[in-house]
Amino acid sequence: MHAILRAMIKNATYIISSPDVKDCPQSGLPEFAFIGRSNVGKSSLINMICHNPKLAKTSQKPGKTLLINHFEVTTSPQPSPQGREKEKSQTWYLVDLPGYGYAQAGQKQREALKRMIERYCLLREQLVSLFVLIDCRHEPQKIDLEFINWLGENGVPFAIVFTKGDKLGRVRLKENVEAYKARLLEDWEELPPVFVTSSETGLGGEELTEYIERLTASLKE
Repeated sequence: MHAILRAMIKNATYIISSPDVKDCPQSGLPEFAFIGRSNVGKSSLINMICHNPKLAKTSQKPGKTLLINHFEVTTSPQPSPQGREKEKSQTWYLVDLPGYGYAQAGQKQREALKRMIERYCLLREQLVSLFVLIDCRHEPQKIDLEFINWLGENGVPFAIVFTKGDKLGRVRLKENVEAYKARLLEDWEELPPVFVTSSETGLGGEELTEYIERLTASLKE
């Protein structure tokens, strides 16, 4: 798994941390942003995808990401089906957004982070897809469902990424994911793309990276 991923991700470099969407890079590169409740394993997942355990700062204390963090990612060309030319390298931004729902943050800070997140989601033209991270061990949480519905109401493209897939057995993991999908279908006619991942084992990393690659390639068609 990790050998395949390393062949896809050539380089990932920290670029800048911004307090507001207006301060974000203006290079025009496509962006794929990651967000979720505090302590969902966002930084660990980013580091797993990019093969750099120190790229995004991880902490035992939730609520550490307070800015919009940009990382420039370059992928290596992959073998193409027979008869096709070799694919070219892709370059895009991976964006680490602040977590939401950190109970110990003050009301003023929570409102500021909410405003920062909403402004990025609504105003950032370079945003191709937002990845909403969900801890697979828990039942659907109101705060996650409200945020997902807000994305739908505002036409923000997104996918759902279940994290910590190694913490459950195969059967329980499948049951939890299917139960979550069923809950979403109470509000949605069609589900967004869904991925199941583990930063410990590499589960889902290849699929997630390939999905980003396909979206990036489609922008050039």
